[in-house]
Amino acid sequence: MENTALLCDPYNVIITGVGGQGNVMASRVLGHMLSYKGLQVTIGETFGASQRGGSVMSHLRISKASAWSPQIPKGKAHMVIALEPIEALRVLAVYGNPNTRVLCNIRPIQPVSVISGDSDYPSPEFLEQGIAELTENAWFVNVTNAAAKIGNPIFGNIMMIGALAAVGNLPLNREDFKATISRTMASDKVEENLSAYDMGVQMIHS
Repeated sequence: MENTALLCDPYNVIITGVGGQGNVMASRVLGHMLSYKGLQVTIGETFGASQRGGSVMSHLRISKASAWSPQIPKGKAHMVIALEPIEALRVLAVYGNPNTRVLCNIRPIQPVSVISGDSDYPSPEFLEQGIAELTENAWFVNVTNAAAKIGNPIFGNIMMIGALAAVGNLPLNREDFKATISRTMASDKVEENLSAYDMGVQMIHS
């Protein structure tokens, strides 16, 4: 029988980013991958002021035994997956602790206030230092650039799922991912998404 043991029960995951990055799709795919293994997954989502460009955060609470409240308590996240770096820092400041693990896409999406010149976006060095001060367990990857090279920046969210599988804190593998997306996507889309997943895995292994 396949091992579906969890490091903690519930195991708390937050996926964060801004509107338009595929945050919600990532949470749904991850939730289905784990549900098909017999785990119970409760998902709660919050959205910023605008659908595209506002903060988006998905809480996933994963358990072998029972359903939990969809809201992760402050300071109790085990894993933060950030599609945008400043969102990683914001989430860690509230939900993180020194043992929280972080997968962070380093490519920023600048808000309107920065584009208009009303405020400055923090430097990559500042953001990485801030994240490092909040946790000792962080991986920094550039899934946006990698996704653009295969034709669509939205694949960054799928690469993050591959990266999460490679970290090894949850019972995830390529077969789970393929089975999940095959239920909802045309066959030509399945291969594209598998390529993105594999690239995410390699980012951690390399």
